[in-house]
Amino acid sequence: MIEESSTEVTTGEAAWLGETHSIKAEGNWAMGCHLASFAGFLIPFGNILGPLVVWLVKKEKCHRVADQGKEVLNFQITVTFMALVASLLTIIFLGVLLLVALVIYWVVFTIIGTIRANGGEFYRYPFTLRLIK
Repeated sequence: MIEESSTEVTTGEAAWLGETHSIKAEGNWAMGCHLASFAGFLIPFGNILGPLVVWLVKKEKCHRVADQGKEVLNFQITVTFMALVASLLTIIFLGVLLLVALVIYWVVFTIIGTIRANGGEFYRYPFTLRLIK
């Protein structure tokens, strides 16, 4: 019987605190940051609040969550801003088309980000304002 070893990594702030996190656990939390944005389907501004909660809880312990949390928040803030502009444009029919395209863009790139973060990649969303540094 082959025994599977647990790979652990000591990173960033966690290294200073002497804490270690498995690579898989960091990947899961980073993936959770991306998935938490789907809370926007349940509550207003949940697409920002969900990732914000995960990021605030885990950013000190997981380097990957600190990075991906900021990226997700920047993307969600950008998408929310674009949705507000498109909502204003619903006065003319163009806004409805923009909102539909924006929802498709948001869902597709959130899923891509989730998959890439789970694979260990430091994913960067396209067309995103980098407001949180």
